[in-house]
Amino acid sequence: MTFLNTYRQIINKTFIFLLVLLPFLVIANDLPDFGDSAGSIISPEYERRLGKMFLSQVRHFAQINNDPEVKAYIQSLGNKLASHSDNTEQPFNFFVVNDPAINAFAGPGGMIGMNSGVIISSKNESELAGVMAHEITHVTQRHLARQFEQASQYSLVNTAALIGAILIGISNPEAGMAAMTGAAGLSAQNSANFTRANEQEADRIGMQVLVSSGFNPRGMPEFFETLQQIGRYSQSAAPEFVRTHPLTTSRIADTRARAEEYPKGEYTNSHSYDLIRYKLLVASAKSPKEAAIFLRKALNESKSSVKEDLPIRYGLAYAYISTREFAPARQQVDHLLKDNPDDIAYLLLAAKLETAQPNYDAAFNVFEKAYGLYPDYRPVVITYSKALLDVSNGKEAKKVLTNYARHHEHDIDTYSLLGQAEGLLGNEVETAFLQSKYYFLAGATKAAADKLTFIKQQYQLDYYQEQRINAWMAELQYELELEQGLK
Repeated sequence: MTFLNTYRQIINKTFIFLLVLLPFLVIANDLPDFGDSAGSIISPEYERRLGKMFLSQVRHFAQINNDPEVKAYIQSLGNKLASHSDNTEQPFNFFVVNDPAINAFAGPGGMIGMNSGVIISSKNESELAGVMAHEITHVTQRHLARQFEQASQYSLVNTAALIGAILIGISNPEAGMAAMTGAAGLSAQNSANFTRANEQEADRIGMQVLVSSGFNPRGMPEFFETLQQIGRYSQSAAPEFVRTHPLTTSRIADTRARAEEYPKGEYTNSHSYDLIRYKLLVASAKSPKEAAIFLRKALNESKSSVKEDLPIRYGLAYAYISTREFAPARQQVDHLLKDNPDDIAYLLLAAKLETAQPNYDAAFNVFEKAYGLYPDYRPVVITYSKALLDVSNGKEAKKVLTNYARHHEHDIDTYSLLGQAEGLLGNEVETAFLQSKYYFLAGATKAAADKLTFIKQQYQLDYYQEQRINAWMAELQYELELEQGLK
């Protein structure tokens, strides 16, 4: 019964999404062709809007990881790879979905999702980078746009259904593949051939991106081989990535042969990769207690060097904090800081230990050091601001967030925190304005515009406030027109 209810929810949400999407695709069909055949179906402007809508829908289908360090790592790794692609102007938004299943997907507008299971299951950073380079290539080679083009030859409904199929696939890969086959309006064989061609191109160009970025090209076939081994006995037990990205023996062999054309070398994982992998391992365990037991055993049985054991200690400390075993957690944190007292990940872990107890005086001592060393590092800004807001210090939280905004664009998280800071300071107009920004980034454009109308009706505005609100209202009206198909 639970499965049926879940499936109905997926279908209902997808149906709503398609109704919203159809006007975009009707307009997009009237766009001129500038040379790229895919561009005749969907322009970059519409793809940007579709990407925003797509991410909003993903939030309904899956739980996106909001840990600032996880977000910073996956975006940094993705940006490094994308900078070596053949379309460096394409914007990307990389995010991690809290799901131990092994899967990854690319959506419109450069939206690339990576299940936590991919990071946890990868044996090294080159394997993870190989999966990401593959998904980046799906975007830069405009595979989705080309599928839209092929589907549009049959009907606009089929074109819209393709995006719906991607969304279904996030929760149910087999249903997603079936939906994509039907959406194309083609025979199953023709659709499979089209998908196979995309996958082969993503492998070939993705490997070039991998090598150019300084990663081991063998990471890609090695990860594919691992996935094939997992699912070789039963297709139903195959990882989701295999079912949404069909792997064949010849395809893996081709990828392996291409990797062997490059000289062998020494490749090491980044410090961030090792730590994030263990953090996600703890978060994805059935319980923090089980994670602590597993990691404590791994540490006791480890035959690695002291340095190589540090990521295990990091994960173990994180698990102990989650189980509120603060004494053993402090032992691990002290061990980490002894190795490197200025390591930002260790400092943020130490601050987390203090705030969890709570011991804010000690936490702010750690935060002040971390902020002094890394004032522009988003995870420091986010966690420091949250701690300040926990003790109702809106003035200092606003200062930290405002300083960050001098060199970085605000995002959905910083707008939320800054709005809370302004609220503590009693700045009602500014609080409401920031809520409008937050709503927009959350995909609720109408709610964002309504909030501005509310501000103008409820408050006496000065000249600066009125001009600022009117300018933002004009932008929102433009976005609403796009969402309504420019009717």
